[in-house]
Amino acid sequence: MPVRKIIHIDMDAFFASVEQRDNPALCGKPVAVGHAGPRGVVATASYEARRFGVHSAMSAERAKKLCPELIFVPARMHIYKHISRTIRSIFRQYTDLVEPLSIDEAFLDVSHLPCATEAAKEIKELIWQRTCLTASAGVSVNKMLAKIASDYQKPNGLFVITPKNVERFVARLPVEKFFGIGKVTAEKMHRLGIYTGEDLRQQTEADLVRHFGKMGHAYFGYARGIDNRPVEPHRKHLSAGAETTFARDTDDISILLDELTQMAQKAWQHAEKINFRGKTVTLKLKFADFKQITRSQTFEQIIPSESAFFAAGKNLLEQTPLHAKKVRLIGLTLSNPPDPDSQTDRQLWFNF
Repeated sequence: MPVRKIIHIDMDAFFASVEQRDNPALCGKPVAVGHAGPRGVVATASYEARRFGVHSAMSAERAKKLCPELIFVPARMHIYKHISRTIRSIFRQYTDLVEPLSIDEAFLDVSHLPCATEAAKEIKELIWQRTCLTASAGVSVNKMLAKIASDYQKPNGLFVITPKNVERFVARLPVEKFFGIGKVTAEKMHRLGIYTGEDLRQQTEADLVRHFGKMGHAYFGYARGIDNRPVEPHRKHLSAGAETTFARDTDDISILLDELTQMAQKAWQHAEKINFRGKTVTLKLKFADFKQITRSQTFEQIIPSESAFFAAGKNLLEQTPLHAKKVRLIGLTLSNPPDPDSQTDRQLWFNF
């Protein structure tokens, strides 16, 4: 198989950087895009705010405790989407194989070009010229490595993992840095004595599948720098959701509703980021005994707003008898996107 050349472009603190660009008074100051209220959530934090430990999906209350000088500004999705379209038009000057992951990042397959690194430099420069915003780029032989590379020298970075350096790079990489390995999975790996790519490479594929399910197959490949997923220009998002596990199991409806509010905000922000809309709302509850239930409601029209999304989730929660069982986890998901082949759904989308 010929060696592929994959670029991953990730805008730097995208929403916050746009706000600092458009309001010079915010430059150099800790900025959070999101809701500042008692139930607010940070969508994006500027790098000045990140130095205090503020990050996306954090509650506004927690963020303000970490950084009392934090400045909250409301999201302007129409502006972000306009800029995103400009950036994607730049990508398509180099390749038709562009896979957007969200409003501010994408994979590009530039295997047909003589030098992927030069293409990445040019793309970063064009983004700066046309938007006055910086992006970080990762270049490597597959999607997994390119995504890791783009995060390696942020902000405004460019990092290349060449074919001859893949094995050494992966061996030294902490497992937390691998694509698809989150905090919970990393902690489980640590309990198994797996801290680096080299440690991961010592595991058999059967053991990884036994411990991590079907993702074990992917982890086995990742430990060897292998990721055969192609760049998919027409990949469709089928849902957007969020869930959380309580520190203590609870049956207090007020606590459940408070957490549901947070989940609705996080899920809706994710839906906005990936430009996703849907007609079905699904509530997920996992109880203290680890039994799990889901309750869904499908509407005739696209869910129009975060408040409507939350209201649907609240209705599902209030109609779900808990039978004195305490809840361990709660989640809320938006799914069932409009059918592009349906005249009715297409009209609903265009009227949104």
